[in-house]
Amino acid sequence: MSSHAITAATAATAAVKQLLLHRSSTLPLLHYNHRHISSSLLAVATYSSALSSSTRNKKKLNRKDNSASSNRRALTDSVVKRRTRSDKKFDEDNFRQFGDTGTHIPVMLGEVLEIFDSRKLHSFVDCTLGAAGHSSAIIQAHPEMQTYVGLDCDPVAHGKAKIKIDTIQAATNSRDSTSDLKTHTFLRNFKHIRSTLSEVDEKLLISGINGILMDLGMSSMQVNNANRGFSVLCDGPLDMRMDPQASLTAEDILNSWPEAEIGQILRDYGEENNWRALQKRIVKARSSGGLHSTSELVDLIRSCTSGGKGGRQGWIKTATRVFQALRIAVNDELKTLESSLYDCYRCLAPGGRLAVISFHSLEDRIVKQTFLNIINTGLTGENKTVDSENDDEKEAWVKQMIHGAGGVILTKRPVTPSEDEEKLNVRCRSAKLRVIQRH
Repeated sequence: MSSHAITAATAATAAVKQLLLHRSSTLPLLHYNHRHISSSLLAVATYSSALSSSTRNKKKLNRKDNSASSNRRALTDSVVKRRTRSDKKFDEDNFRQFGDTGTHIPVMLGEVLEIFDSRKLHSFVDCTLGAAGHSSAIIQAHPEMQTYVGLDCDPVAHGKAKIKIDTIQAATNSRDSTSDLKTHTFLRNFKHIRSTLSEVDEKLLISGINGILMDLGMSSMQVNNANRGFSVLCDGPLDMRMDPQASLTAEDILNSWPEAEIGQILRDYGEENNWRALQKRIVKARSSGGLHSTSELVDLIRSCTSGGKGGRQGWIKTATRVFQALRIAVNDELKTLESSLYDCYRCLAPGGRLAVISFHSLEDRIVKQTFLNIINTGLTGENKTVDSENDDEKEAWVKQMIHGAGGVILTKRPVTPSEDEEKLNVRCRSAKLRVIQRH
């Protein structure tokens, strides 16, 4: 505002004060005073009114811009989601046949079957056996299979899966006299894949495996078992061990690890913004006996989460991130995953495929980067992205591939579940499927 306008505004303020002091004045006098307000005061009044109107208009424009920006972001997210969504028709019959909605649902089963449909699977390894939903479907879809190996470090899952796999083997061999399917299940972490295959048959490491699957998600039977300590909504011990024989638990970390390491776990593994406050509260809790149950940890998280940030959903999301961080730390999941991806790829036969389903951004980043590192082996220059339409061996599910000296990534972008599958299994929403093929 100019100096003249400021002076005029001051005069206008003085005039208003003068009018208020003369409350006993008659209405005609008020009109008289109003008529004698200088033109500069009227100009200031007009300017102020215009300024207020302009400010209001700017606020409206800002709101519209913010709204438009939000709409653009939502549209972009929607486009990306549509672009990565599986376009395979969801087969609910397979969903019901090979899954148990109460304990385990094999995620993206149709997509996994399609990935290996064009391969002759004489040998197959399921690194995360679970309740054998994926494995059962794959064995039945490939009657040519001769060697099947399944691994899981969870004794409950392994016990159920072994019964199912043994039953399928017996039925397959009795139904087809030419079938010579041999199945092997191990209560073991997939980081031991090379030694496991050597134990089954040393020739497998020479000839290679035709197909390998890693489903990194937790099964419902693990989450729903309060005694395992994985659930935010169930009270139980602070355990979180995938392998019950392992020594380290979440309780050990929370009550004895250094404060800085607690914070690093929450920040790096949970990607939690409020990690500093949580770190301090966790360490402070040690002075009053420490944390020994999932409900105690959840209460601490709720007390650190502002009620204005999303209400119940706010603290549940924070608790989910904290539980994820602790689970990763307890089981050393990320380091194990990276090294195991390399080992699995080395175990593949020429033309063999490794498919990995991940469920959070940390896992997916590792899978994506490790695949890129694998195909970069011995390569000078940049990778070459190829549209599937230009490839001689086109498969309907393949959109874009990345060719490298060490192999081919068949999923430049990960495949995500169809909308129909998400409706039936809400826990699959964050799943991402990536596939690599060996030269």
